[in-house]
Amino acid sequence: MSVWDSIVGQERVTRMLSSVASGDPAGIAQSWLICGPPGSGRSNIARAFAAALESPDKGLSPEPTRQTRQVLAGTHPDVTVVATNKVTIGIDDVRDLVGLSEQNPSTAPWRIIIIEDVDRMLERTTNVLLKEIEEPAERTIWLLCAPSAQDVLPTIRSRTRLVSLAVPSLPAVADFLRSRGVDKDLAARCARLSEGHIGVARLYARDETARHDRDELVVGVLGLARASDAIVLASRLVKESSQQAEHEVARLIGEEEAEFRRVNGLGDGDRIPTSLRSAFNAIGKKDEIRRRVTRLSRDVLDRALTSIASVYRDVAVIQNSAQDHAGLVNMENSMAIVELSVALRRSQAIEAIEEVDRARARLSGNGNPLLVFEALFCSLAMLRR
Repeated sequence: MSVWDSIVGQERVTRMLSSVASGDPAGIAQSWLICGPPGSGRSNIARAFAAALESPDKGLSPEPTRQTRQVLAGTHPDVTVVATNKVTIGIDDVRDLVGLSEQNPSTAPWRIIIIEDVDRMLERTTNVLLKEIEEPAERTIWLLCAPSAQDVLPTIRSRTRLVSLAVPSLPAVADFLRSRGVDKDLAARCARLSEGHIGVARLYARDETARHDRDELVVGVLGLARASDAIVLASRLVKESSQQAEHEVARLIGEEEAEFRRVNGLGDGDRIPTSLRSAFNAIGKKDEIRRRVTRLSRDVLDRALTSIASVYRDVAVIQNSAQDHAGLVNMENSMAIVELSVALRRSQAIEAIEEVDRARARLSGNGNPLLVFEALFCSLAMLRR
């Protein structure tokens, strides 16, 4: 399949980028800003575009080329991907990127630098990047990713070509899961629970524990009545987030080690040569594992906030008699949601969603997760009094 076949619900964008990659290199913009809400696949789009630009077949052949496989696996020498485990991307990291961007590509037509979270740059850090974005080196392409153009400084927006992504439709996400061998009913449920977020849908499809934890969270939110309920639910959620993150990091490290062996022609039981041992050991380095667990724990908690918000979204849908038009996310809990919609005023349902937004802001500001969720659940319990 072509490099674009794994992109879900972005047909207009993939057609445009495929045409650009296949066109005259002299006419290719060298600074891009790829924007889309969480789950729209902006990082995957950036990688696919990079693979098409670097591959001799421009990403169109049914069988992926060596260059395509390398880019998508993160092992291509001329494609650098920056994703941070921190709240912000540091100025020293950006200075290193600027130095790298001035170097000619070693094996491919372009040196490509992908920054997954350019919105995490402080203004002074962005200023270091600005000149390179405005006047890139002759053979360098910058692919910047952010949730929206408004999350990026105007000085960056004005110097890049904007690509805007949409949230994939639920049928498109379900069809994608089915194409990966997921049962029809499970694919539809995972697409609905993920609210169109591709990565979350894939997680729910492959990980029964993640689905179970989400179900338990929704039941817990629907049952909030006292402060003690809030404290217990917050403690359980934070503990489960850490466990999920550890499980996911272990899975990812296993995949990366397997890919390292494959790329270097090593079997599962083969001894790692001395010349490669340092690079192999770096995959499972303790400090790196700790950082990844911390980052993924925050991702799990952010996903939990989306699930909590979906409860009150469903309440608002019922209160406004919009089920036929908007549908329910949490169909399995429809009776309890109907009861909650009667217990709350419309203004309280909106207030609950605003409380979730405030918790998200506190969490993204590096707030203590346990305190953030204790405060959130206590606020939600108080709304019922």
